[in-house]
Amino acid sequence: MSVFDDLITDVSKKGAAYVVLIDPDRNDEDSIQDRVQKANISGVDALFVGGSLMMDSKCVDRVRLIKSYSNIPVIFFPGGVGQLNPYYDAMLFMSVISGRNPHYLIGEQVISAPLVKDMDIETIPTGYLLIDGGAGSTVEFMSGTRPIPMDRVDVTVAHALAGQYLGMKLIYLEAGSGAKYPVSSSLIGAVNDMIDVPLVVGGGIKTPEVAAELVQSGASIIVTGTVIEDEVSRMKEFSNAIHWKE
Repeated sequence: MSVFDDLITDVSKKGAAYVVLIDPDRNDEDSIQDRVQKANISGVDALFVGGSLMMDSKCVDRVRLIKSYSNIPVIFFPGGVGQLNPYYDAMLFMSVISGRNPHYLIGEQVISAPLVKDMDIETIPTGYLLIDGGAGSTVEFMSGTRPIPMDRVDVTVAHALAGQYLGMKLIYLEAGSGAKYPVSSSLIGAVNDMIDVPLVVGGGIKTPEVAAELVQSGASIIVTGTVIEDEVSRMKEFSNAIHWKE
């Protein structure tokens, strides 16, 4: 069974899937080990690994460490082709469809495709929509794309539908790392009502209660990052809140 199929099974059985995002640039080796081992025992369904900006040359070494410690799928959350390596179980083959920068719509994808083929990494086609979470995210700066205003439901729905019709298997609504507030429940509900593929939501999700609310609004996969960097022990709380069928 593929990593994507495993995620969909988790959604079906548990009500939603819970993914923890690890930025391999922000963590020393000790904190990576602690975080991954906590994820293994806390009901986390998968790890997303990646970031918009790498500040040293140790990304590959850290991904290899993550893979060695992990009992759950390790999925590449791409910030650039330079972060690609063979230690991932799968990758989000993402296009930033909310933006108009051709390099992140198709450029990076073309550059990476032969490498992905050579490394035999499972790909999960993903339409990525950057939503304004009230803080200028790193993604916004690095991709050169403007986020969609939170109140532009029509624009967001149209982009999500376009992603689905282009064949994306996931639609990802991202408020950005360090967002002041998460994607709103009303926006999630509106998008979920119009698309037929799973909806991933991340950015600014600071409490299990908020995560549970977003799931009930229509999110199939919840991603947390910054809050877990600050409090690793909260993974189990988020897992319990997100897996509402268990």
